[in-house]
Amino acid sequence: MPKLIEEELSKILIHTGALKFGMFTLSGGKLSPYYLDLRILPSFPDAFHASIELLGKTAKTVEGVTKIAGIPTGGLPWASVLAYNLSKPLVYVRKEVKSHGREKMVEGLLTPGDRVLLIDDVITTGKNILDASQTLRAEGGVVEDALVLVDREEGGREHLLKAGMKLHSVTRISELAQRLLDMDAINESQYEELTTQLQK
Repeated sequence: MPKLIEEELSKILIHTGALKFGMFTLSGGKLSPYYLDLRILPSFPDAFHASIELLGKTAKTVEGVTKIAGIPTGGLPWASVLAYNLSKPLVYVRKEVKSHGREKMVEGLLTPGDRVLLIDDVITTGKNILDASQTLRAEGGVVEDALVLVDREEGGREHLLKAGMKLHSVTRISELAQRLLDMDAINESQYEELTTQLQK
């Protein structure tokens, strides 16, 4: 990725307050000295627009995609706008089966053989993406690619690879941390906090 993209995303995360330092429990139960709240970005139209453009540039490098799929709830705003911008059909995976109607796990039209690009905002271990990919595959979807804005580099890429999936990310936390440090947006100890959990 060109340095300009990392710089733009770095500025967005700082200006919107999406990057927070402290002690946080992640969805998988793990403790983290920082938190990336990308769900806040759609509340800032300029930041959301710029982030979607970056996501779109990365999405265009993935070949053969026929459907875009979002993971609720973090991935849904991104997947929706991306599908609209790329003129691709959108489907999304439910977290649990609804007890009324047709009791489906995948909303939208998924035909066996459809090549699906799975979208989420951030990846840590990859559990959410893997769960969604299994659901889509059970419905006949071909899921070989996932796209996120930020890879926290905590094993997600490797876990996806084992499941036959390639991870595409706009940026990685190590790149973001270096960029933020170079911009004097964070100090050395914050840099350490961002890079302490990387899986080398």
